[in-house]
Amino acid sequence: MSDTTLWWIALALGLVVSIVAVVLLQLFLNEVHRIERGSLAIWKAGKQVAANTATTWQLGETSERLDLLTAEALRHDAFLRSQGS
Repeated sequence: MSDTTLWWIALALGLVVSIVAVVLLQLFLNEVHRIERGSLAIWKAGKQVAANTATTWQLGETSERLDLLTAEALRHDAFLRSQGS
């Protein structure tokens, strides 16, 4: 084989390797974007959960206050019933 033929073979192999590398890098980039979109969706959902549960510590006090309000309303109802009879 001549030197020119070897150079053409080397150039063709280099081109094939370059094309394969570009295709693999593009596939990798597509997967990175897919993972990024998924992680962004998880991040948004996590922020929504955090926002929805930020005040759950107040539920105990809310329940106690509701019990007091119910007791007071029942006292008013009993008073009004006794005044009406």
